[in-house]
Amino acid sequence: MSIEVATADEMFNLGLSISKYLKAGDFILVNGPLGAGKTVLAQGIGAGLGITDITSPTFVISRVHKAALPMIHVDAYRLIDTENPNLYLDDLDLDLENSITVIEWGGAESARLNEERLEITIDRSNDIRQVAINAIGPRWIDFSL
Repeated sequence: MSIEVATADEMFNLGLSISKYLKAGDFILVNGPLGAGKTVLAQGIGAGLGITDITSPTFVISRVHKAALPMIHVDAYRLIDTENPNLYLDDLDLDLENSITVIEWGGAESARLNEERLEITIDRSNDIRQVAINAIGPRWIDFSL
């Protein structure tokens, strides 16, 4: 599925729309260049879960946002060039089963954490961003926006 997103408000609202489908254990990978809107999308997802204080976790790598349905927000950017990003991700000790997990810059090392996931790629090579959503696994078989 591909969606055109022209503004930050539209990216936030896309996150809100996605949040309506989420339940504990859901896993979302978000990729795109710097400034693409990955954190704004995560803010929209969080808002739909009742979480309002989401900021980029670039320097702390992960944040757990408490709510009725908690959200773990990870920024794997600083792990990409490490010798063993898999080890660092495992060391985060994420509670994947009881939370929504959103990983920015989530590549293959992140994808291995959950076989059922949404993979979201934001292309900002034009003024209007193209957001591709790839639903992977039986959990997402009927997913549509």
